[in-house]
Amino acid sequence: MARNKTVLSLAVAGIFAGGVSQAYASAFSLIEQSATGLGNAFAGAAAAAEDAGTIYYNPAGMTYLKGPTQISTGVAFINVSSKFTDSASVPSGVALGLAGVTNEPRPLGGTGGDAGSLAAVPNFYVAGDIAPDWKFGIGVSVPFGLKTEYEADWLGRFQAIKSDIMTLNINPSLAWKVNDMLSVGGGVSYQQIDATLTSQVNYGAVAFAASGGSVAFASAAAAASPEGRVSISASDGAWGYNLGAMIQATPNTRVGVTYRSSIKYHLTGSANFDNVPPQLGNLNTSVSADLKMPDSASLALLQKLGSNWTLLADVTWMGWSKIKDLTIMRTNGTGTVLSNTPENFKDTYRYGVGATYRASDTWSLKVGVALDQTPVNDTDRTPRLPDQDRTWVSFGAKYALSNDSTIDAGYAHLIVKDATMNQTAANTTPAFATASGLINGTYKASVDILGVQFSHRF
Repeated sequence: MARNKTVLSLAVAGIFAGGVSQAYASAFSLIEQSATGLGNAFAGAAAAAEDAGTIYYNPAGMTYLKGPTQISTGVAFINVSSKFTDSASVPSGVALGLAGVTNEPRPLGGTGGDAGSLAAVPNFYVAGDIAPDWKFGIGVSVPFGLKTEYEADWLGRFQAIKSDIMTLNINPSLAWKVNDMLSVGGGVSYQQIDATLTSQVNYGAVAFAASGGSVAFASAAAAASPEGRVSISASDGAWGYNLGAMIQATPNTRVGVTYRSSIKYHLTGSANFDNVPPQLGNLNTSVSADLKMPDSASLALLQKLGSNWTLLADVTWMGWSKIKDLTIMRTNGTGTVLSNTPENFKDTYRYGVGATYRASDTWSLKVGVALDQTPVNDTDRTPRLPDQDRTWVSFGAKYALSNDSTIDAGYAHLIVKDATMNQTAANTTPAFATASGLINGTYKASVDILGVQFSHRF
């Protein structure tokens, strides 16, 4: 039993190292909750209130919607490219104590191909009158998650192969127009998260560590099965809230402020191993992990210049520093710690500016830029989250299909700063470094986003 606990600790440490997934809107958050703002790089989203998508960005904006009822629905297609270049990586199992162990070290492998993928992020919102100066709405969106996957034989396979994260946010909201200058709003969010993570396990290396350095035991295990796959699936649902206000300072100037709470998950699920050598017995176990999503606050400005131009700007803060580490527990009776991976995230800021030009009664053109910080530091960066600062460049258009229907389309290209990787024993434990190898090199990434949104009032 003690041996199995040690093996599980090493293997699960590898699969969870570095967080839950890779995304490119500040770590694994997704700002693409309505494609309406994509053309402006989502600058000023908390003050824009163009359609029912304001439920997510600032619920107070519902008081600016025309018509007794409005719906808005759309999708953003996010195409991520993330490629690793090796500099000085070391194969799994290279350590002085492993000399003579069968099948050690394991082959280094390649650089993983393109770890990015194409993801669709849908949304749906509906808002309507419930009383004079009162609006009620509900939104369904995907605020966190993305999918990444490396080639199965890559050099970092003992730390990460596949990361598949999805959240679903249901957000009923209420808004009140206090007077001609002030509107306030708020809502509650029920959020569901589902995660599937895989990595490879070096059974010879972990058996060596679990046995206290027995070359014979490690060799027997490695001869029977040198490598296998571990897959972890976990899920949870939790509650949060959001608040917002809009101030119409002048007929041409509007200020929006909004706050979205953190959501605390207690994920539960299972870890399943394949090709386990008989010397190690049954390694499958139930697992749990606590994850607190960041809270966020935004200050936004909308300024009209004449009848044709609208300027937008905002600054958004995200409280990523709540994530100090990721602790994984074994929950089938013992409650022991399987791994503790330092994250040491820092709070981030996002700065955006944009403009909309009303070309005619039916066409409006949009443009925007934004600077988006990463919470990941260079020391604790891992292959599950090789995140870096990014710059948004966006453009788009709105077309009025009729007096009551509009369609928005937008495109953004994200220029991502190169991310260095040096995942070593300093990030975890010597035994884990032995089992997972050393990943040393540089990530080059880019992101392209294409979105479309349809809105109708009736």
